[in-house]
Amino acid sequence: MPKHIGIVGCSAEGAALCYRTICAEGAQFLGPHGHPEISMHTPSLADYVACLDRGDLRGVGELMLDSANKLARAGADFLICPDNTIHQAFEHVAPHSPLPWLHIAEVVADEAARRGYRKVGVTGTRWLVDSEVYPEKLAARGIEAVRPGLQERAEIGRLIMDELVRGVLRTETTAYFQSVIAGLKAQGCEAVVLGCTEIPLIISDANSPLPTLDSTRLLARAALRLAVEPDK
Repeated sequence: MPKHIGIVGCSAEGAALCYRTICAEGAQFLGPHGHPEISMHTPSLADYVACLDRGDLRGVGELMLDSANKLARAGADFLICPDNTIHQAFEHVAPHSPLPWLHIAEVVADEAARRGYRKVGVTGTRWLVDSEVYPEKLAARGIEAVRPGLQERAEIGRLIMDELVRGVLRTETTAYFQSVIAGLKAQGCEAVVLGCTEIPLIISDANSPLPTLDSTRLLARAALRLAVEPDK
């Protein structure tokens, strides 16, 4: 039997895309209409934002652990969180978690290394891009992380929180992201991390100036592979 996937949700659009990807791509492993059992728990996004605004990563971690414990009681075998920003709190979560996790930045960094990239741009909320979540995981694999400029980080963060997490998708916003990615390309980046799980709603390999590392779908696919692999 496939393993039961627990999704620790944060923002609705990213969590929904991750969930849909697992369900849609499960058939390649499990036959028509097949996918692993999935449970998801999502507290109010406002609770996470309040903690992030005051720099309370322990509070973020407690929210994640509350979801983790509920998902463990629901029968999940392992956990994923389709939200890059709150992985800043992972060091508070991992020692107390009732279940193992796939870390989204490790999944993305592994894929960047597999593709042979040595320098990649990182996009996402201001909270994420200012953090060491991606630079640390990429550096461990010999990959340099490049951040957009401070004004670009602020504007991208605003667009994510005011539009993308609310399901508002505007062509002007897509064009802005494309311009930022073009700037990262000019700095020698070979690919770009879509480090907010909503960015893939507007940016993909089809319209990006750089190859994309889609954190949402990469995490979903890693979870799917783990769920269907035989126990060792």
